[in-house]
Amino acid sequence: MLGGKNILLGITGGIAAYKTTFLVRLLIKAGANVKVILTESASSFVSPLTLATLSKNPVLTSFVKEEDNSIDWNNHVELGLWADLMLIAPATANTLSKMANGTCDNLLLAVYLSAKCPVFFAPAMDLDMYKHKSTKVSFEKLQSYGNTMIAATSGELASGLIGEGRMAEPEDIVSFLQDYLSKGLPLKGKQVMITAGPTYEPIDPVRFIGNHSSGKMGYELAKVSANLGAKVVLISGPSNLSIENDDVTLINVISGEEMFQAAHDHFNDSDIVICAAAVADYRPKEVAGQKIKKKEDRFSIELVKNKDILLSLGEIKKKQFLVGFALETENEIENAKGKLKRKNLDAIVLNSMNDSGAGFGGDTNKITFIDKNLQIKPFDLKTKEAVAFDILNEILERLNA
Repeated sequence: MLGGKNILLGITGGIAAYKTTFLVRLLIKAGANVKVILTESASSFVSPLTLATLSKNPVLTSFVKEEDNSIDWNNHVELGLWADLMLIAPATANTLSKMANGTCDNLLLAVYLSAKCPVFFAPAMDLDMYKHKSTKVSFEKLQSYGNTMIAATSGELASGLIGEGRMAEPEDIVSFLQDYLSKGLPLKGKQVMITAGPTYEPIDPVRFIGNHSSGKMGYELAKVSANLGAKVVLISGPSNLSIENDDVTLINVISGEEMFQAAHDHFNDSDIVICAAAVADYRPKEVAGQKIKKKEDRFSIELVKNKDILLSLGEIKKKQFLVGFALETENEIENAKGKLKRKNLDAIVLNSMNDSGAGFGGDTNKITFIDKNLQIKPFDLKTKEAVAFDILNEILERLNA
């Protein structure tokens, strides 16, 4: 949800400011771009240098910017336009009152008044301040303006009192933002299972039968599915790719048998299943326990068929929307149609090895989407991320029909 989002984090002068180092790390880990605005008093509680290091951006503290013996200014309007969302945490009673009443006496407040994006605030103050009528008025005013409050929690406060006023924990703030952004997304509440990459079928402890699949198409499908609100199970064969998204559960496998088992373990809980992996059709009948030595001029390996994961899922599917991939070199459309019917699929994504820029390893792909009603829709050559969006849009169009 937060991947690629531009987040302005405003930090005001409360003891809870020390938690923002953890908050910035979590936002960066979630894929967000973070810029920090620090009020003058906040710098007494948390180091600008620490925040700059963690956010990978200069920390802004005032309108005036002095660099290389020259004076410039931090443009509050540009900052407000840059942000996809603004978060003020901790938000002290003082800052909340100023926000509620339009007071503008520092950079943070100027940016807040200029922001065109959703604004979130996480109050932090002592118990009596939190319960004071004027504070409640600030909460109500700010929410009536369209801002979103991330409520404080109960616990031990800096004064030693126990009660409401603790800023929400960084993990809970990040979860709150993710939940907010996921509302209304088309795959919210759905589980998507995706297989990706090659399988390696062992010959001996150091050799295997495999293919050139990088897994990029499957990984892009997983990212896009998560960005559309889904919980994703990504079952990946050996790949150099990584994915960091709280909504994606990565299951690493090696062989076709391991992928078969993992796919069946998660199939029943899935709503959409996309089998994008390039599973080896055959595996060695016998696997040598020791490295095979080079002796003879000729060497033969007896192969046996791997289980057909897609076919086996098609035989047991109930509510699932099941999508397969077909990589063809000749009679592409007819072969893809045959696979679609034979394996009881709802749709199939056709790649042709004859198309430049399609196939294994690259950053682009060219597909034709064919559904069970034999509606055929070809697409131009695109990045694999754009292809993933096209595939998910075609699936959603049919699910919502």
